[in-house]
Amino acid sequence: MPYMRLALFLFLIKHKAMTNRSTDLKAIRPIIASAIVNDSMTSEEQFQNKTLRPIIKLQNDLLVAVFKNYINKHKNVFYDLSLSKQLDYIENAIHKDMKFRNSLKGMIIGQFTIEEYGVYIQNSSALNKRMMNIVRERYISNIQLLQHQVVAKAV
Repeated sequence: MPYMRLALFLFLIKHKAMTNRSTDLKAIRPIIASAIVNDSMTSEEQFQNKTLRPIIKLQNDLLVAVFKNYINKHKNVFYDLSLSKQLDYIENAIHKDMKFRNSLKGMIIGQFTIEEYGVYIQNSSALNKRMMNIVRERYISNIQLLQHQVVAKAV
């Protein structure tokens, strides 16, 4: 009998922890006024606007820092490229470097609730494409943050 109480107690704690995690994750996400969700949208569009866009906005500073590290690990060649070549570099990093791409996906998927993860795995291929396109657009809109910072030295 004490084992059944312990099992019930542990179940309730686990259930409460999962509920709190979902609530906490959703509570820290920014609200995006333009991210409209309605019944006429596909389920992918709804997931993109309700889940992906807020998470990616929340993770923006981390995503920028990760890309700066990526640039550094690849010998800083990004900084010597023209703007159009920098855009190609971003595109290639996100779409062709599977290790980097998987790292980005992990930073986003790790912010999903259990319920959102259930939706995600039903159509992960299409949602991954949307996810990476949003990240790419974030990098492009933050391209000035990606520029090499030159610190002036006092003489």
